[in-house]
Amino acid sequence: MNDARILARALTDPASIVGLDGDGWTALLAMARAEQLIGTLAMRLDGLPLPGAVTAILADARAAAEHGRRAALWEAEMARRALSAVDCPVILLKGTAFVAAGLSAGQGRAIGDLDILVPRASIGAVETALLAAGWEWVKPDPYDDVYYRRWMHELPPLIHRERDRMIDVHHTILPLTARITPDAAALIEGSVALEKGLRTLSPNGMLIHAAAHLFADGDLAGGLRNLWDIHCLVNEFGTQDLDAEARRHGLQREVSRSLRLVAAVFGDRPAHGLDRLYLRRITARDDWGRPIRPITRLAFYVRSHWLRMPPAMLIRHLWTKWRKA
Repeated sequence: MNDARILARALTDPASIVGLDGDGWTALLAMARAEQLIGTLAMRLDGLPLPGAVTAILADARAAAEHGRRAALWEAEMARRALSAVDCPVILLKGTAFVAAGLSAGQGRAIGDLDILVPRASIGAVETALLAAGWEWVKPDPYDDVYYRRWMHELPPLIHRERDRMIDVHHTILPLTARITPDAAALIEGSVALEKGLRTLSPNGMLIHAAAHLFADGDLAGGLRNLWDIHCLVNEFGTQDLDAEARRHGLQREVSRSLRLVAAVFGDRPAHGLDRLYLRRITARDDWGRPIRPITRLAFYVRSHWLRMPPAMLIRHLWTKWRKA
């Protein structure tokens, strides 16, 4: 049985797909769909001689990715218009930032919600402007609302009542309950202007955010896509001054791990020590795209909660959520 390293190999070396049989294609496409990398794979394999059925599937994936790209840019424009009267920088994050800046990490990328970063001092004005422009709360529960506002790095998620598109408004890049406290003001100060007033993080800022999102917040679900983002950003911008900036945000360990795992997953450098466990989690897909290695996945799920908040607070939070379920 394969794991998702066959997908990583196809992304970095498209010629590796030559000679795949029917089962091999099934595994590759199933993993790409499961990891939300089918659009990226389609872009990487474009122009290669492929079986007819595969050509059709990847053509659909490219069309879907292009539709997603245009929808993401339109949603960013709608946010820009809604926030035009708010005197603060509006910084695009993740996939929308990649496509807005024309980066290789955005080519074929699946893009879900619109994520933006604004100064914490402006969060109230941003919220008011978005509500006035047609966004509504997704989480009506009072406990969830208080939890987000007091402890999270973002407002409770909003959805536009007509376009049915979500927006996550961040004021920093990790929950306030996390053990690491990045310097959000420095990230905002170092951001880069795009056309029409929107901004992205600096190249090193994008790398640091991607590493923080992958290794300091969450259970590594979708980790291969996030690691591919880092791979593309490193190839495009390099790593000059990255370590010093990562130290400024307390994320040097996460950034270093992300670079080592990029080399292990998309290169030929072997993983050592704990990195092997991360590699095992990130590549945990079978030939049908199903999750495998349940004990490893459970361990990272528990770890994600451990990272997010102190034990007493975590127990109180889980108890409250269980009682309300």
